[in-house]
Formats: sequence, structure tokens, C-alpha cells
Amino acid sequence: IYKYLKFLLKEWERELTNRPESITRSVAGRHESKTLKQCKDYIRPLFKLLKSRKLEDGLQFHLLKIVNFAKEGEFVQAHDSYIDMAIGRAAWPIGVTMVGIHARSGRAKIESSNVAHVMNSEFQRKYLTSVKRLLTFDQKRRTDVNPSKKVT
Repeated sequence: IYKYLKFLLKEWERELTNRPESITRSVAGRHESKTLKQCKDYIRPLFKLLKSRKLEDGLQFHLLKIVNFAKEGEFVQAHDSYIDMAIGRAAWPIGVTMVGIHARSGRAKIESSNVAHVMNSEFQRKYLTSVKRLLTFDQKRRTDVNPSKKVT
């Protein structure tokens, strides 16, 4: 996981340094450079956790799936794994929650077993956003992948 994400960061940085000066100085070029810098800053805590092998098993499992799918060029499946990791597959109550006597059975289905509370932590939210940015960069970079396997 660590090596692949580090490789993508280096590739992104190399791509930005090889741009023509006119693109680098444009508003879009400066914005992309800021995005890379922010991505590097935000992903640093994840790298520390990976190096010290203190990353939660659930997160590590999903990140490994994302990296493996991305390496294979299966970006739709990598995106699905990212969504699973970020928000989970739990039922999302919409509108007014049940207030009647029969509310308990429906409420029981909205348990925390399927809910990913990953986005509640500011550090995790930031480094997961960076992982998604790197995934998007990798998708744009890979021209060998069939467009049907990419997320639009």
C-alpha cells in the first residue's frame, strides 16, 4: 500500500514538474500544484501509520483492495471499495424516522455493523480524500485501461 501510494505521489509530482511554463503559471496549473501539496500533507499521517504497522485492520483491508484493483486497472471496483471504506453499506434513514410502536424493528436494521465511521475522524477524512485524489490521478494517467473500467 505504502509503496504504491508513494509511487503515485512521485509520478504526479514528476508530471507537474514536466509541464510547460505557461501551464504552470496559469490559474488551473497553480491550483493543481496546490492540490498536490495538500494531498502530500494530508496523506502523511497514513504513511506514518503504515510504516509503524498501526493502521486498523478494516482500513488496511480496504486500502489493500483499492491498491490491488488500481494496479489491475479495475478503477470501478477500486472506487466501490473506497466508498465501502468511506461511508459503508448501511441503510441511510431518509426523512422522518419512525416514531410509532413498530419503529424498533426498522431501527435495529440500521446498526453500526455496516456503518463506516471513518469520516468522523479529521485525520482519516483527510488522508482518505488524498487516497481518492491519487486514485483519480492514476486513472487519468493509465491510458492502457479500457474506458469501461474507469469511473467518470
